[in-house]
Parts: sequence; C-alpha cells; structure tokens
Amino acid sequence: MSSTQTAEPPTLLTGLWQRKLPHYPDTPARSWYLALVVITSVALYYQLFVTGAVGNELIAYFHLSFRYFVGIFIAGAAFGAAASVLAGLLDRWGRANIVAYGVVICSLLTLFAVPATTSKEAYLVVYCVVSIVEGAVLVATPALIRDFSPQLGRASAMGFWTLGPVLGALITTEISTHTLGAHPDWQYHYRLCGVISMVIAVFAVIGLRELSPALRDQIMVSMRDRALIEARARGLDVSTLEHGQWRQMLRVNIVGSALAISLFLAYFYTIVSFLPVYMATIFGFSSAKANALGNWYWIANAIALVLAGIVSDYVKVRKPFMIVGALISIVGLFVFLGYTEKPDTGYYTFALWLSVIAVGAGIAYATWMASFTETVENRNPAATAVGLAVWGGTLRGVVTIVLFGLLIVINTAGTLVNYGPRLAEIQHKYGPQLATIQTVGTDTLAALQQNPNDQAAQVAALTKLTGASPAEIQTTVGLNTRYPQELATLQAIDPATLATLSTNPADAAAGLAAVGQVAKKFGIPVDQAIARLQATQQLPAADLAVAAKVGPKLTQATAQLQSVGTIPADDQAYLAAHATEVQQAAKDSPGQWKRWWWICLIAQVVFLPFVFLMSGHWSPKKAAAEAKAHDERVERELAAIKEEPEPEPAG
Repeated sequence: MSSTQTAEPPTLLTGLWQRKLPHYPDTPARSWYLALVVITSVALYYQLFVTGAVGNELIAYFHLSFRYFVGIFIAGAAFGAAASVLAGLLDRWGRANIVAYGVVICSLLTLFAVPATTSKEAYLVVYCVVSIVEGAVLVATPALIRDFSPQLGRASAMGFWTLGPVLGALITTEISTHTLGAHPDWQYHYRLCGVISMVIAVFAVIGLRELSPALRDQIMVSMRDRALIEARARGLDVSTLEHGQWRQMLRVNIVGSALAISLFLAYFYTIVSFLPVYMATIFGFSSAKANALGNWYWIANAIALVLAGIVSDYVKVRKPFMIVGALISIVGLFVFLGYTEKPDTGYYTFALWLSVIAVGAGIAYATWMASFTETVENRNPAATAVGLAVWGGTLRGVVTIVLFGLLIVINTAGTLVNYGPRLAEIQHKYGPQLATIQTVGTDTLAALQQNPNDQAAQVAALTKLTGASPAEIQTTVGLNTRYPQELATLQAIDPATLATLSTNPADAAAGLAAVGQVAKKFGIPVDQAIARLQATQQLPAADLAVAAKVGPKLTQATAQLQSVGTIPADDQAYLAAHATEVQQAAKDSPGQWKRWWWICLIAQVVFLPFVFLMSGHWSPKKAAAEAKAHDERVERELAAIKEEPEPEPAG
C-alpha cells in the first residue's frame, strides 16, 4: 500500500490527537519540536529521580528497610523495562501522543497520587505506575529526536536529548539541596515537582508534533535530502517497510550494542540513586553535601554531552568518540574506587574525579545514541521505534539486575542506613558515656548491671578506665574501705601543703596550714582537726603511696561508670541490639563498595568491543567523502524526478 499525504497539517484543536505532519518542518519549527522533547524528557526524569533525593525522608516516614527501599527501584525498573518493549508495539498510536500524554499522566501522579500515599505498599504501586509511563516515553522521545534530526546533525540532537536524565538529576539535587532544610516533608518535593512538570505537560500536549510514517520511515542524511524525502514519500509503501520489524532488530549489532551501553551506565544508575548513601556511610557526608557533590558530576556530564555531539557532527564520526570517552571514564573510575578505603578523602578530590568520569561518560553516551539510531536505520528506518524499544527494554532490564546485584554485593548498606542514623544521634548526645562503654566492654558492664557488688567485674572495669593494675585497684579500694575518715582528712589538705609535710613532717608552717584547712573543710574545732591529722599517721605508707597515685583516677573512673546510667533504657537497648552489627558493617562497607565499583569498571570495559559492531566510519576523511557522494546522489535523483513528465489527468 502506498502512502498518501495529508492535505493539511494538524491545527491547534486537531493536533491534540492527530499530530502527524504531512511535510518535513522548517528549521525553526523543527528546533521547537526538538527542544520540547528535550524539556519533556528532563521533566520525566525529574519525577523519577526525586525519590532518591528524599530517600532518607521516605525511609523514616514509611519505616522502610534499606532492602525494601532498593526493592522499590528494582520493581520500577522491571516494570519500566516491560513498558519500553510495549512502547515499540504502541508506536501506531503516535510517538508524540505517547510523550505528551505520558508526561501528563506522570505529572498528575506526582502531584496528587504519590503525596497522598500513607503506606509503603501504596507508594510502591504508584511508583511502579510512574515507571511504566516513563519506560514507554523513554522509547518515544529518542525516536522523535531521530525523526527531526538528519544523520549529520544527529549527535548534537542526541547530545541535547541525553541531557534529560542528567538535567533531571541536576535539577533534583539542586532543588533538594536548597529546600530540604526548610521543607523536610517529602510530600512537598513531590508536589513541587508535579507543579513544574504539569506546566511543561501543557506545552507538550498543545505543541508537540511528529512526522508522518512516510517521511520518518526514510533515512535523512542532511537537510539537503528534504525535497527528495518528500518526493519519495508520495509513493512509499509503508506497510512493507513496517513488516517484520522485530525480527530485523534482533541482531547482534543492535541487541549487543544496547546491552553494552546498558552495562556501561551501571555506574551512572548507581550514583543517581545511591551517591548520598555511599558518601554518608563511608565518608560521613551530609545529604546536602553529597547532593552538592553530585552536581559536579551532572554539570560536567551535561557539558560533555552537548560538546561531544557538536564536535562529532562536525567531523562526521562517532566511534572514536565512544572509545575515547569510555577510556576517560574507565581511568576516572579506577582512581575514584581507590579512595573508597580512605575515609579522610576531601570533598574536592571527589568532585575532580566525578567530573572526569562524567566527561568521559558524556562523550561516549551522546555519540553512542547517534550511532545506535544510525545502526538501526541501516537495517530499516521504519523500525526506529522497535530498535529503541529493544534498547529501552534492555536498559531497564540491566538496571533491574544492577540494583539487585548491588543489594547482594553491598549487604552492609542496609544496616548502616537503617540503624546508623539513630546510633549517630545517641553517640552525639551521650558521647562520653559511650566512650566509657567501649573502654570497659559490654560484657563487663552487663555483669555490673546484673550484680553491682560483683568485685571481679568492678576491678576489671576500673582497671580498664584507670590504667592501673588490679593489685593497685584492690589496694586503693581496701584503703578507702578501712580508713575512709583518714583519707578524707588527707584529701582536705592542699596538695602543696601535703607534699611539704610528706617531705618534712616537723615543718611548723605546713602543719598549721594543714590544721586550718582540715578545720575549715569539716567545720570542726582546731583540737579535733589536730586529732584527725594525728590519726592519718596510722595509714600504711606503701598503701598510701599507691592510693595517692591511683586515687584521683579511681574517683574519675567511678564517676564515669555512674554516668553510664544516665543513658535512657530504650537507647541502651538499641545500642545492645545494633551497635555491634553497625560497627561490623562500618568496617566491611568500604571493601564491599570497592568491589562494586570494580564491577562497574569491568562493565565499562565490556562496552569497548561492541563499538566495532556499530555503523559508521572511524576516519573523518572517509566520512566526509561518503557525505559528499551522498549529496551528489541526492542531486542526481532530484534531477531525475524533475525530468519525469507530469501524469495526464484521467478522462
């Protein structure tokens, strides 16, 4: 069946559903459609990523375990993968319709449904619905970008389109960094996101258009092809081109490339969801500081995406950029993972290497998207939506596996996220008491709490706190038990005076001073003070020397043990239940994260060989020669079409 052209383009009213353009748009209109698709993509990713920005608040509000929280992302990615594949089947409904009404549905859910959830199950269901819509739009938006961008401008257009997730993440972290302090309730952030996205949705519903199948089912190398594309469209058999599309797309250079880039992005999807968790649990960064650190990545990535696309279009090659970008990212990630077990690493060190990784990833990803759509076009340009459905489904499927793998590899994160914050709060409030507990040991304290008269436990605790030997502790305690009044008398005397009397007991001035100090301390007459001083002479000199050295420490240690009792019972129970587990998790966590970063690095290395399977030249010179030859063929074909005689009217 040949295609026929619609006489009139869609109006403002008919364009609310019938959005197909009968002619290829001029540059201003085409730029408007491209910009609208990019802005819509940013809004959708903003709605998807806001969950990570308020993750700590969600965990506290719904009393989520970290495993359940990650499970929300896993479920969303799985449903999104299914929706991406389904979008390839729904392409007949219109790519622009999928995007326009998809952002409307997501915005309404974000504005009203998500903030209204009061249980973790309800939140999970709504999040999955948002992910389903986002998964379908993930396929439709790059398809529209491809339709409105000739191959020689494709990398630039895809560079702007890939700003969707990057700017979505940047906007999310920037807004949350400046508003979480004033608005700690997570619902506020969803409503704000929903309002912003609804404004964008209105523009998308009114203004978004798409090419008719006869136009978009052809390969357009440059804008010079416009007249030829429209001439061919009048006799194009669309039904033949759209037959067997899935079979045509299930090729190694398409499926393999989609799998390779999905693996390459494992690091991206880790930090977009868990950078605050990583920086908080390993390096003690606050949520605001971690989000600010993420901004370095998003800004560097955004700049690299756009510039790489522009330069790639200028030199007309993709593959060298993919290789160079991947190598930069791999080197940056190798250095980055080396800091995992260095907790004193500074903020700007991380900012530097996150930026390096971001630049490399941006160069690789922008040019990969351009090359992938060109690889799909070389098989069948009419199967663009199906090819992108293969990519979208593969990407979401890999993200599902990545998140599940992260739970397995980093099993300490849940312990640190679930129990670490309250333990940190207890630590801040009862720091000296907890230091005493750590010094004495929980077993010894438990024995004292069970039996305060347990002499063995007492000696063990006091020995650890004072640094004295058990014999010195027992001597001092025994002396205090047998001679309490005499020791109290000595403690009433000024240390300097006492030292003088110890050296020269006959020193009259020191003796008079001591009598006066004892009389004043206890409020007794001079004769009683003299009697108490004389009584101290019966103290064993050796034991007194030990007590003089250990006694002050013993007094301080006793006060420390007593202060432990000021910790509330529920906090003590929480410490007893989770402190050891959290300490072990804190010890194991850096090694586990380092192992995960190695997995991400290996995944990026796996990406490299698949570049060689994709379409396109390595040499700019050969690419320029092919573009010139193509222009000459187009001119010849247009000339031939103009020379054909007009068909005579019937009758």
